[in-house]
Amino acid sequence: MKNLPKRTCIGCNEIKLKKELIRIVKNKSGEISLDKTGKAEGRGAYICNNVQCLEKAMKSKRLERNFECKIDENLYESLKNEMQNSQN
Repeated sequence: MKNLPKRTCIGCNEIKLKKELIRIVKNKSGEISLDKTGKAEGRGAYICNNVQCLEKAMKSKRLERNFECKIDENLYESLKNEMQNSQN
């Protein structure tokens, strides 16, 4: 049986199947965005598809530590909006 890839959510810290999580990626030019395909080039972090996990990650500054840069509040808002739109 083939091992399915697993990743840890940066919000709730639970290990889940990679396909159940959303990838947030920082590309070489420093742009951070949601990667719904999971194949975009760059440094990735994984998060559950719910706003509570994103808020936990924001509060603990997990994204800033993962990507080693300061993250603007506008980016968090756009990520939150994209998550809410993908759930509807």
